[in-house]
This record gives sequence, C-alpha cells and structure tokens, in this order.
Amino acid sequence: MEHILLVEDDVTYSRIIQSFLEKNNFKVTSCTKLSDIDYPLKNHQIKLVVTDFRLPDGTGLQVLKKVKDNYPDVEVILITNYSDIRIAVKAMKMGAFEYITKPINPDELLLTVKEAIKTDQNSKKNLKASRQKIDDYIIGESIEAKELEEHINLVAPTELSIIVLGETGTGKEYISKRIHRKSTRGEAPFIAVDCGALSKELAGSELFGHVKGAFTGALDNRIGHFEAASGGTIFLDEIGNLDYEIQIKLLRAIEERKIRKIGSSQEIDIDVRIIAATNENLIGQSQEGVFREDLYHRLNEFSLTALPLREKKKDLESFCNQFLMESNKKLNKNIKSFSSEVSALFQKYPWPGNLRELKNIIRRAVLLSKSETIEIEMIPDQLKNFLLENELVQDADITTNNLASQEKELIEKTLKEVKYNKTKAAKQLGIDRKTLYNKMTKLGID
Repeated sequence: MEHILLVEDDVTYSRIIQSFLEKNNFKVTSCTKLSDIDYPLKNHQIKLVVTDFRLPDGTGLQVLKKVKDNYPDVEVILITNYSDIRIAVKAMKMGAFEYITKPINPDELLLTVKEAIKTDQNSKKNLKASRQKIDDYIIGESIEAKELEEHINLVAPTELSIIVLGETGTGKEYISKRIHRKSTRGEAPFIAVDCGALSKELAGSELFGHVKGAFTGALDNRIGHFEAASGGTIFLDEIGNLDYEIQIKLLRAIEERKIRKIGSSQEIDIDVRIIAATNENLIGQSQEGVFREDLYHRLNEFSLTALPLREKKKDLESFCNQFLMESNKKLNKNIKSFSSEVSALFQKYPWPGNLRELKNIIRRAVLLSKSETIEIEMIPDQLKNFLLENELVQDADITTNNLASQEKELIEKTLKEVKYNKTKAAKQLGIDRKTLYNKMTKLGID
C-alpha cells in the first residue's frame, strides 16, 4: 500500500480527501503546516506529497522546494485555487508532478495520484516525458507563428547560442527541441535542465559533474549535464535563476569549451550547443548585479520569443484539437469536438497559464465528458466566473492592450498602498519580486 503525505490546513477538507484516497487503497498521513512535513518524510516511506498552496506558515511552493531538495524521488501534487493559476504553472517548472484546482474532482484527483505514484522509476520517467511533450509541433496559422517558424529554420543549422524568451507555459522547451531536431545535431542528445529547480549547493554538480569524495554525499563519480549532452544540445530553462557563482563557471565553459568536475583538477572538452530560456528581464537583472551581463551577451547570439496564448488566438483551435487528441488517447475516450459555447469561451479567456493551463482544462473536460462533445458544464466554474468578473463574456472584442492597462492600474494602485515597497507589493499581488520588476518594465511603470 503506497504512502501519501497530505498537507492541508482545512481539517474538514483534509478528512474528505484522506477518506477518499484510503478507500482507493492508499495509506495517507495528514498534517496542516509546512513545519509538520519533516517527520513523516523522514520516518515513513512517502511516495507522494499532495499539498495545498496556502498554508498557515508558508506555501505549497515551499513544500515543493523542501521535498525536491531533500527527497528528489518523491513526487508533489499542488492543490490551488484558480486565482493562483500562474503560481501553479510556476510549480510545474519547479518540479511539481501536476497541479489540481479547487473544487477538486475526485476522478481527476485519483487519476493524477495514480500517475504520480507509479513505483517503476523508468515508467515514471517515460510518463513524465510524455506528459511534457506535444507529439506534433504545431506551427500555427498566425503571422507571428509563421515568423517564428521562419526564424527557427534560419537559426537551426547554425551553431549560434540562443535565448528563447516568453512567459511560463508558452512552449519555450518545445521551440528549443524543434531547433535541435532541425540542426546538424538532431540525432545527438537533447538535455533539458530546469535551472529553477537546481539548488545552490548542487547546481555545479548537476551541470558539470563531480568526482567521488568531492563533498559529503558524493559516493561515486557523476557525469554532469554538459558532458551528457556531448555532440548535442543543452537546454537551460529559467536560466535567470542560476546562482552568481554558477554563472561564472558557465561563462567559462562557453568561452573555453571546457568544464571541470567538482573536486577534479582535470579539464574536459565539451561539444554542445546552448539554448537558454527565461521569463525574466535578464538585462534588468544584469543592471541590478543579479545576472552577469557578459554571460547574457554570450548566450544571446540570437533570440526568439514564444508569444503568450492570448496573443495568438488564431492558433488556439489547433492547440485545442491537439490536446483533445492526446487526452483521448491517454484516457481511452473518444471525444470528438467542443461545443460552440466552449469554443467561444476559450477565445475570450486570456489564458494566464498559457498552454499548460489549456492542456489541463481540456484533459479534465475529456475525463468528465459523457458525450462526444465537450459542453460548457465540463469547464471549471472558476474559468467562467473569471470572464464574468472581468466583463469578458459581454465584450468579445476586448484586446490585450485593455488587459495590460488593467494590470498596470492594479500594480500602480498596489505600489501606492504599500508606499512603493516592491517586496510588499509583490507579496500582495501574489507574484515574486522578479516578476514584479519585469511587469513594471514592460508596462512602463517607474
């Protein structure tokens, strides 16, 4: 019987979830606070952590980080309100297995738990790879999509280092994989590294490797990601999160095409192409001394931008059909289409979580649908309510500029309320400080 740790401060809600999981043959230990998770993780064979985002002494992201730093084989599922969708997508980038929005649908919860808790590690790795992959890359019909494809075809055969810019969930890794496959290195390895999930202590070992005895816990020699990607491409996602010392080592590796394992004096030649991705303003970070400007220019020999879903609505239908096909295959269903009401709703919604949010909405709808068409009843109430609250249902012609204006107004109002303390403003807005700086720059807020 597999053991699950449930972290939820609403005792009634926790008992309902625990009872449901125990009826489906899982052993469940529950706690209510971030500070309570250490004992069960250390003393029980926990295979999965299911955590609410909002906790009395912290957040689900802190639970996720603690679990991944200390128990990397334990999967984490985040439970969140729909208003926290951007945070949920960020959690995926930090290594969460999946997120589920409240109110929880029992079938969706059970399906996700069963996927996450598979005991065969090889099967789990293959499953996670299939979850993160769009089988057929969709070029799209919009002018912006065709221009992106033109630039991909232009830069792919070269050896230029590339930075792919864009919000979380916009498909930066898919773009990078397409560049790799169209390059002369297409048959060699493509190694994806989530820099946001690398701890400061282990980042050097993960990227460059280490020798036995280099530090406590280094029980054997380890090949780093750069060495593993030899002849191919290394994809450094969310590169703005790398520690400054690691940035120095990375710059040296790019300039000299050599790396040195942690604890070793021997240099190793590397032959890799580097593609980096970020949703941060690296130039702004370099001016603040957070990100090295020389490293930025080394990486930015060519740049591409992955547009948010709200700015390429012409391609929305293609993505919907793709995710519908994938969900049918995964859930053994045969849903054929979306109702006109659902299609209209999808076109009006701004998709703050981008492709990841769209994929999860469609997957959930396919799971719940009892007919061959996805009807509006299968779409989460939070999504429909969001539109109503923002008067998007009545105003189908609202533009991205309108949304940006509303966001700018909200940020300026919040900054005034906290007397321009950016740390407090970011906390009140439910975003991190870096994201606040990026938004202020983008929206022209002084």
